[in-house]
Amino acid sequence: MKISSEIQHVLLDIEGTTCPVSFVSQVLFPYASAQLLPYLQQHHTETSIRSLLAEIHSAWRNDTSPEAMALAKGVIRLSDHGQWVEQTELAPEEACLYLNWLIHQDRKLTALKDLQGLIWEEGYQQGKLIAPLFADVPAALQLWNESGIALSVYSSGSIQAQKLLYAHSNAGNLSHLFSHWFDTRTGAKNQPTSYANIAMVLQAKPEQVLFVSDAPDELSAAKSAGMAVVFSRRPGNSHHNTKEFPTIETFATLEL
Repeated sequence: MKISSEIQHVLLDIEGTTCPVSFVSQVLFPYASAQLLPYLQQHHTETSIRSLLAEIHSAWRNDTSPEAMALAKGVIRLSDHGQWVEQTELAPEEACLYLNWLIHQDRKLTALKDLQGLIWEEGYQQGKLIAPLFADVPAALQLWNESGIALSVYSSGSIQAQKLLYAHSNAGNLSHLFSHWFDTRTGAKNQPTSYANIAMVLQAKPEQVLFVSDAPDELSAAKSAGMAVVFSRRPGNSHHNTKEFPTIETFATLEL
């Protein structure tokens, strides 16, 4: 598939585009959940982890949902002669009560995401986690980079998680091939303004950027912002059929 000769940047989604969706849902998140308590028990005295535990404590204390309040009873609110008093710090076991509840509820908390990132970093460094990029991806990234095309990532996962994934892939460390990293702090992936902002950061016209993703709503937003777009159809993706966008099943068919 031949893409416009104007393209100078390739902006890539991760899940369902360069890496199977299942790696995140079936490997990364279960690994972080299983390692949450052991990690906190090992590192809870470190200044950075104590700071995260304080954030978790504050979030739990201010969580007004009935389930969270019921879970907090006897942990962060103690009865003392009929008065409620608060603990100054959460023990790892106590923090995990709330964190595991957040995970079960699929609720996002910055401190939880930060902890997951730290756990993944340790897992990658220990060789327990390796990102399984699709077989065609490494060669295409190398080719585009050598051809002078700038590569960037735009994923809902944190920039830290993005860099870890590409630094510990089944093809080795490919993180150096990317010039820019974007997450949802740039904006929602289904909003055209997010892609306009990305083009500004890249110092490029939107039509000079190709965005590749498996999510039609993201492609629609990028197209509305003026970017060229390509739909990624990979095994395990929730979206398979679309006539609205050019479609590829492998990067090997993408000519830039």
